Amino acid sequence: MNTIFKNLSSKNAENILLQCYSIVGTATKLPGELDANFKIKIDGKSSYILKISPENTDFDELDFQVQMLSHISAKEKSINAPRCILDKNKVLISKISLNNKNHSVRLLTWINGRIWNSVNPKLKELNFSLGEKNGKITRALSDFEHPFSERKLDWDTAQALWTKNYLHLFSSDEEKVVSYFLNQFESFQKSYKKLRKSVVHNDANDNNVLVSENLTNPKVNAIIDFGDAVKTQIINDLAITCAYAIMDTEDPLETSLAIVIGYHSTFQLEEKELEFLYTLIGIRLVISVTKSAINKIENPKNKYLLISEKPAWEVLRKWRTISANFAHYSFRNACGFEAHPNHHKFKNWAKNNTFSLSELFPTINRNQIHHLDLSVSSTFTGHQEEFNNLDLFQFKIVQLQKQVPDKIIAGGYLEPRALYTSTEYDTIGNYGRQSRSIHLGIDFWLPANTPVHALFDGEIVIAVNDEGDKEYGGLIVLKHELKELTFYTLYGHNTIESVQQHAIGDLIKKGEQVTVLANYPENGNWAPHLHFQVMLSLLEYKNDFPGVGYFHQIDVWKSICPNPNLLFKLAGFKENLIDVSQTILNERKQHLGKSLSLQYQQPLHIVKGANQHLIDAFGNKFLDTVNNVAHVGHENFNVVKAGQQQMALLNTNSRYLHKNITTLAKELLETLPEELSVLHFVNSGSEANELAIRMIKANTNSDEIIASEHGYHGNTNKTIAISSYKFDGKGGKGKPQNTHIFPIPDTFRGKYRGEDIAKKYAKEVQLLIDKIHKQHKKVGGFIIEPIISCGGQIELPQGFLKEVYQKIKNAGGLCISDEVQVGVGRMGKTFWGFQFHDVVPDIVTIGKPLGNGHPIAAVACTKKVAEKFANGMEFFNTFGGNPVSCAIANEVLKEVKRKKLQENALKVGEYLKSELQNLTKKYTIIGDVRGQGLFLGFELVYKNLNPLSEKTDYLINRMKYYGILMSSDGPDRNVIKIKPPLTFTLENAKEVIFYLEKVFDEDFMKHN
Repeated sequence: MNTIFKNLSSKNAENILLQCYSIVGTATKLPGELDANFKIKIDGKSSYILKISPENTDFDELDFQVQMLSHISAKEKSINAPRCILDKNKVLISKISLNNKNHSVRLLTWINGRIWNSVNPKLKELNFSLGEKNGKITRALSDFEHPFSERKLDWDTAQALWTKNYLHLFSSDEEKVVSYFLNQFESFQKSYKKLRKSVVHNDANDNNVLVSENLTNPKVNAIIDFGDAVKTQIINDLAITCAYAIMDTEDPLETSLAIVIGYHSTFQLEEKELEFLYTLIGIRLVISVTKSAINKIENPKNKYLLISEKPAWEVLRKWRTISANFAHYSFRNACGFEAHPNHHKFKNWAKNNTFSLSELFPTINRNQIHHLDLSVSSTFTGHQEEFNNLDLFQFKIVQLQKQVPDKIIAGGYLEPRALYTSTEYDTIGNYGRQSRSIHLGIDFWLPANTPVHALFDGEIVIAVNDEGDKEYGGLIVLKHELKELTFYTLYGHNTIESVQQHAIGDLIKKGEQVTVLANYPENGNWAPHLHFQVMLSLLEYKNDFPGVGYFHQIDVWKSICPNPNLLFKLAGFKENLIDVSQTILNERKQHLGKSLSLQYQQPLHIVKGANQHLIDAFGNKFLDTVNNVAHVGHENFNVVKAGQQQMALLNTNSRYLHKNITTLAKELLETLPEELSVLHFVNSGSEANELAIRMIKANTNSDEIIASEHGYHGNTNKTIAISSYKFDGKGGKGKPQNTHIFPIPDTFRGKYRGEDIAKKYAKEVQLLIDKIHKQHKKVGGFIIEPIISCGGQIELPQGFLKEVYQKIKNAGGLCISDEVQVGVGRMGKTFWGFQFHDVVPDIVTIGKPLGNGHPIAAVACTKKVAEKFANGMEFFNTFGGNPVSCAIANEVLKEVKRKKLQENALKVGEYLKSELQNLTKKYTIIGDVRGQGLFLGFELVYKNLNPLSEKTDYLINRMKYYGILMSSDGPDRNVIKIKPPLTFTLENAKEVIFYLEKVFDEDFMKHN
């Protein structure tokens, strides 16, 4: 604040308010660069802002501001701009004397809202509304004139060249960045000065933008403080708005686009203006960092002036790394123009000129293609491991070529692919980790040493060995200049020798040989093919050019890189990037039962699995923390291969002798206590629990089952009958008479908490035993998961299971450990959940994680239980224990051992649990963290332990935004469950924690 106002108190401001406006109010000091600003409350409600200007402030400047606000209010009320209040003398600018010096005073209406920099998160919709509001102000001011509007102002972007005098204040690295933007700005002054001009706001910074109180769908309420308004190029105002809003973002270009779209929706931009926007955003940031550098010297104690220095430098450096041309094309696309200005011109030229494949490959002499689909949902590529086996992939290409000898195998333009596993294809963006997955050229799959010829005259502009795994290898780019059009063609995966025979600047004639196709590894480790791509710009690339783009940028990339088939006009290519998710959704609704649910507010169209990730139809990867059934990783190569090999040989029922079933039995029994020595194989966890109930009946002649509240044990009639999660839930009809439910043994929000919890919950089981006996019935059995999953990842109190098992056995009943979700190493410390509690059940049920999702499950029991069950009635399950399922399950068990996945579950699980517990110190709504190994949960509650279901749902959907799949459970849907594939790594866990912390810091999550 100006030093003259250093001692100006709130009481002084209240006296001024009364003196000038006859208003009684309470004043609170606010920050300001020049003016002394005070918030005025009347009857406890924010009503006005009192602004006291420094002495000798130009009256014309203040008149300019008040006339401008009046103009806006009259022109467009939806802008919600501050209104100037007449003083008691009916003027808009009052005069007062402070310390014998004259000052001007204005009183403006207060506008409620949150300051922009206090809002979190700032999503596309909010950025759009910022641009929208900014555009409305520009529209309202487009016909406003005032003599003071054309003034000298350091903050006017058009006058920014004054900053050149202060380059010496920066380090050498900083100076390079600043000089780049200043040089660009200086170079286009002649055409820049011809752009449209108007009075504009000129300062939509963090503190001048007010946002609504809505925490899940906030909108910009108002843009305030017109103190820096000036008549300048209109595009400058949008650049300023973008410059401030892109601070503290991972992808500033992506952030700016929503603002541009919003601005253009209310004030239409011209194509010419967009050419300058990238540099002008940089220039505004240059002014900001220059001002900060000066003020650090002149006024080091003024924190207001230094407030945006660090984020300004961060975003300026980041902005410099963005291609100016790519930004320009992105802005054009955002405004509804063709992203590349020559795209339409190229299409028209290509329409009138046709080229043949035999011109590109004269030695092949084929002019038709057979489309090869290598998209993310293609079955031709097979598993990633198979694709990376280049000998195998090339063999498949050769076999396919034999089927279509008169065609060239080709495809790939705009194809979403999951083939690019190198980290070179990844980045961190506004939506979390992102991968380049959309192919920008056409691949022609031809033998190594195939010559490639030029389709038209050109000049060599790139000729390099782009070495590295999944790079281009030998790369050539030709520049082609036509009368009104320049474009480029790219030739990737060639021999180094054929590329290095050319020099930059060499001229190539149409029909001349350009390159020769290489084999792996020389070609970047691919099966031999030509990557052929057309570009209308090289952007700023000198020795490379992307052959794959990010999905969220694809509208821009496909304009920069038009379809090469425009040249050939060949039939047979498949159209890519068609979103069929709505069609699938409609078909589900039409053909499938309504009780089948979908995850997320916007369901995902998942087409591929890859270890810890699920991949959608556009190649977007999602880190999976939910699907425990994919026990050893989605589409585990060894498991898939075992199933494929056995499926090709035999799949039949277990009435025939086959070694797979006995091999699996031995492998499984090795992991179990010796008491559990007999196995029965079925197809699912539900079937396993159904069979276990039959065994209880056969052994005890009783079907009286004791189970936990909120327990879930399957979807068959008998398993639903013992699943409180189902019969006590929506659509349920309550428990059957022979099912007896005790309170869920929850130590956090359950019936009992504190000391002796295990005994208290065990006593509840004893009460049910006594009740059964009083009815002159026998106890049949007891079933529980070692960690109750659907009930909310509830860990059983230590000692509870041991005591309950003894009570059940004393009553003549059998004990079932439902290991469907927690078994096969997931607990980390133990292979089976019951082992964690130091008990041995009579029956263990095992579900589909045993088959990595393939339909195989098992029931393990004691010999005594098995013999009583074998009462003469044959147990036969047509495909329970079939050779394919057993081969797969065998491989799953081997993978758990081979890759030490139980140990991994312990290490990664303990890290995750520890980090989640650390989060509870910062975020008190995390009431409890529980679980073992990679079967964890954390519960969101108010201080009074009431559930935070809405926040849980919000968290899940926001984590999906960052590419991480999470899910909730528990009776109140307020428990986040974490049960990923056991291949989940420490890096995966760190990523989850990082983004959880980001979401917990968001306004909706922090609001009570």
